[in-house]
Amino acid sequence: QAQLVESGGGLVQAGGSLKLTCKTSRMITSTFVSSVMGWYRQAPEKERELVATYTSDGRTNYADSVKGRFTLSRDNSRKILYLQMNNLQPDDTGVYYCNRNGPLGSWGQGTQVTVSS
Repeated sequence: QAQLVESGGGLVQAGGSLKLTCKTSRMITSTFVSSVMGWYRQAPEKERELVATYTSDGRTNYADSVKGRFTLSRDNSRKILYLQMNNLQPDDTGVYYCNRNGPLGSWGQGTQVTVSS
């Protein structure tokens, strides 16, 4: 079964940046390329929500709250998914999860992002 491992979270002041990385394993390249990969987050006492994802036709889809600040990218040869997060705000605080193929698909263990005001 495919494994997803996130890294890159941390504590940052408002206005700062972080880049999250999701490394995949137990997955051949063609499977990674054809997977719908994305990032979700869960803030304390809130439900998990979509942050950014590739669609099945390769386009990107962002939550309105992160548009213009976050950028999703992938390295297919290395089977890695990235999330560049700029101008971070306290509302961006939460655990960020890498996901493959939607809510019923595979999840990583999450990486904590904390933005101080």
